[in-house]
Amino acid sequence: MAITGVTRPGHAQLRVLDLEQSVEFYKNVMGLVETGRDAQGRVYFKTWDERDHNSLVLRQADQAGIDHFAFKVLDRATLERLDSDLRAYGVATERRPAGDMLGTGERVRFEIPTGHIIELFAEKEFVVGRDRLVNPTPWTPQSEHGIAPLRMDHALLYGPDIDGNVKLFTEVLGFTMPEYVEHDDDGSKIAVWLTCSNKAHDIAFARFPEPGKLHHVSYLLESWEKVLRAGDICSMHDVKLDIGPTRHGITRGTTIYAFDPSGNRFETFCGGYQCYPDWEPIRWPLSELGAGLDYPQRKLHESFLTVVT
Repeated sequence: MAITGVTRPGHAQLRVLDLEQSVEFYKNVMGLVETGRDAQGRVYFKTWDERDHNSLVLRQADQAGIDHFAFKVLDRATLERLDSDLRAYGVATERRPAGDMLGTGERVRFEIPTGHIIELFAEKEFVVGRDRLVNPTPWTPQSEHGIAPLRMDHALLYGPDIDGNVKLFTEVLGFTMPEYVEHDDDGSKIAVWLTCSNKAHDIAFARFPEPGKLHHVSYLLESWEKVLRAGDICSMHDVKLDIGPTRHGITRGTTIYAFDPSGNRFETFCGGYQCYPDWEPIRWPLSELGAGLDYPQRKLHESFLTVVT
């Protein structure tokens, strides 16, 4: 699949209640690498295998949740084109200058119909060492520290107007929709999975009465065994689990959901399928959502549907 516009998820900026406690959690339990701190007090992280300067940004706040979710685009010309396309579509955009975030170029910021802030950027500093670019080892000591995901992979966001999100992401940003959940009675969409690549999803949305809510940020692991190891590490550190270990029917990913010290949910997962833009999306009736969420038990978990930050 040719990547010509939005290439991949870039970073998530989260609000946390105790910054230093959260830093210790993401360094020692999640196994992320701290890459810097800025004058605003934000702390930046990447996974051991990511090349970009950061994929997670934390800031101290009185309420947990997500400030924004960002995508990297192919190049500067693509950033300019998408900014123009968004404004032509009727979406107000704002420019954030290069350097406003560590290691990150100019960003285009806009609000989507569910009340979330999305950003696009074309440039981010590479921090990968030469030992990872020439004759690299398949793993490093950092890859064995904590859960140690390969990458920040996607997010699930909750808000009211997911239909507006689908139109914006598919008609303007070039995403496709591999799967969706629809109401048995009126056919309205309850949840959607969207991709800018050939992954099963790069972002997902679920209908929720309050705007701008975070359900989870997800991290990719190499194998089911690594997901189980993540569960062990969570237990060793008394991390509160939500669901799993289990498999989703939707996307086919194997998964564990848990909460960081501020109550922000995160996912560790592996698997899923590859898809292409010409595929007809998979439809899940709401009556089968239990199997979509937890395929072995075919169970709807109340916390999964209601707990957000």
